[in-house]
Amino acid sequence: MTSSAPHRVAVLALDGVIPFELGIPPRIFGSAHAPDGSPLYETVVCTPDGGPVRTADGYVITVEHGPEALERADTVVVPPTHALRSQAEQGSLAPELKGAVARIRPSARIVSICTGAYALAASGLLDGRRATTHWSEAAHFRRLFPGVLVDEDVLFVDDGEVLTSAGAASGVDLCLHLVRRDHGSATANRVARLCVVPPWRDGGQAQFIERPVPGPAVAATAATRAWALEHLERPLTLAELAGHARMSVRTFTRRFRDETGMTPGQWLTAQRVELAKQLLETSDLSVDHVADRAGFGSGNSLRQHMRTAIGVSPAAYRRTFHAA
Repeated sequence: MTSSAPHRVAVLALDGVIPFELGIPPRIFGSAHAPDGSPLYETVVCTPDGGPVRTADGYVITVEHGPEALERADTVVVPPTHALRSQAEQGSLAPELKGAVARIRPSARIVSICTGAYALAASGLLDGRRATTHWSEAAHFRRLFPGVLVDEDVLFVDDGEVLTSAGAASGVDLCLHLVRRDHGSATANRVARLCVVPPWRDGGQAQFIERPVPGPAVAATAATRAWALEHLERPLTLAELAGHARMSVRTFTRRFRDETGMTPGQWLTAQRVELAKQLLETSDLSVDHVADRAGFGSGNSLRQHMRTAIGVSPAAYRRTFHAA
């Protein structure tokens, strides 16, 4: 961001809002500060009519802002309510919600947490886009909105100016991602430390989808993942990873995917991209040296993987985030 004014975030609290998710954006964005201590975001909670709303937990909250906050917001966040699912199923959102969505500025970034995606999809904002929601609602969501490319295996989806997150705590992941996107990893990491949450969670929502839980005697891959993070500069092979975990390649691959929602190769690439991003932000190493340190072998390989993962070249990423 180039402006010194705080980025304005409006969190839209609907009737029946789930308090946990409602509290995520103010907590994460409110913890983000510039080096001089000035806030990077101005976060307000609003309702469609400015009046109080009932929460899903049986109490009422009052807010200081009505729908006019949506007209000024640079980012609008829609937390979940249980009512959104049934409204979308009936083919019509509540009139007050329709009116609120209509007041969002065309240039605003729009974000949903969990089943808040129903409001975005029912408003047509997700048509033709990749999106996610809580894994338990994915099949229902896909049936209702066949024009949306639903991916229930991820914690969040960044589709430019429209972003969606999976269930509950994935809202934390998405808000940290926005801080990282806006101000770089160093700022996002500081926010994560203040909020005592990991700055980046491995794997995706697939790791939480219901499946048989291994018994305590069954070996896991966590120790091997930790070991791999210390050796990303090396050309780690699947056989080497399986050997470290003392498993066959087949067992290791199956167990790894069960635990992370990714194949070992996908996970290694994601970790190497994250390491490369950190080095580009925090060092003056050349692109070739960054590629070598991150285990990509060559600058061309790093460029290809970064373009695939985040859509920009290493040089462009450094220009955006190095000063931040």
